[in-house]
Amino acid sequence: MAPLAELLRPISLDDYIGQEHLLGSGAILRQAIESGSIPSMILWGPPGVGKTTLAHIISAKLNRTCYTLSAISSGVKDVREVILKAQEEDKSAILFIDEIHRFSKSQQDSLLGAVERGIVTLIGATTENPSFEVIAPLLSRCQVYILKSLGEPELIKILDRACRELETRNGFTITIKEYDALLRISGGDARKLLNAIELVIQMESIKDKNIVVTNENTVRIIQKNLAFYDKGGEMHYDVISAFIKSIRGSDPNAAVYWLARMINGGEDPLFIARRLLILASEDIGNANPNALLLANACFDAVNKIGYPECRIILSQTVTYLASSAKSNAAYMAINNAQELVQRTGDLPVPLHIRNAPTKLMKDIGYGKSYLYAHDYEGNFADQEFLPDKVSGQKLYDPQNNPRENELRNRLKQLWKNKYGY
Repeated sequence: MAPLAELLRPISLDDYIGQEHLLGSGAILRQAIESGSIPSMILWGPPGVGKTTLAHIISAKLNRTCYTLSAISSGVKDVREVILKAQEEDKSAILFIDEIHRFSKSQQDSLLGAVERGIVTLIGATTENPSFEVIAPLLSRCQVYILKSLGEPELIKILDRACRELETRNGFTITIKEYDALLRISGGDARKLLNAIELVIQMESIKDKNIVVTNENTVRIIQKNLAFYDKGGEMHYDVISAFIKSIRGSDPNAAVYWLARMINGGEDPLFIARRLLILASEDIGNANPNALLLANACFDAVNKIGYPECRIILSQTVTYLASSAKSNAAYMAINNAQELVQRTGDLPVPLHIRNAPTKLMKDIGYGKSYLYAHDYEGNFADQEFLPDKVSGQKLYDPQNNPRENELRNRLKQLWKNKYGY
């Protein structure tokens, strides 16, 4: 028999739970669907929130042929075959591509012409930020809809529906006495939630057909059957969180443990390598600039080599980053700068540091009195680089580690008391 998550997959918008901001009465995507005219789109959100389900509901509602491809197992040849079919048979077809972020640039390029000419309406599903994972020409032709993790009320609705289905199917009596453990385990992922409740009821029904679900029996059963419950790496958001926090917390032993959990769960190694690139700047930064170089080399090597050998490269990088000095000063600097820009708006660029490519610009003062640093001792000339309104505003504050202490001392020597270094 099909898994519970498949049996309970909604077939209409009225059955669909969650995403009220997109599908509630009068919401933008619902209006588009009900009008019968939808744009090509990217559905971006975490696992188990209904991206695939929504794509199939849309195609059924519009009575359109829906071709489905998985980016994991499909290539350019498959895309071209679908486009050819759509041209010959049904020019209003929908092409649904699951995990579109896994398509290479050339694979995404192969979609452009068909999307632009309206041969297919593309619906791509992704857990990754499409700004980084979908090529700009394709992204510009698609509307991006952000799907959110399911909240407690939606998850409880799904659980209640699941219990009714299991009672009907198996003749059980099911009472959920405590929801907390199930909700915590789900992490907002409906598929994970349904896998969990199905497993708990399956195990408890061996003892009694009158089943009472509690936090205690939920945790006990899930922990005993973790490999069964989580095959395919569905807990990756929980595990990646533990992984990142272990590296940030300078514990290479915990970090490499969580790395092994992800590898054994079948996690995409490039997903791991991307997170290491971000962490190298966000949590290490100028405390050890080599961290970013190593993380970048790791990403390139993982991209070239893949499993199983790339696990060694990931392990080297993870243990190095976890053992390195830490600083979030670069992360805080850009946060501070963006917050300042938000508060103060588009302040004028000081005249002396403006670009002056024409005589007219020079005549009206662009570039006038600019001091070329390399003409001065120590390759430094004391002059103002910020707009007058924010002059003296310190945005980068080096932290207390050997490398950044050197940077702080240099900045103090150059700028004296201007920025308070």
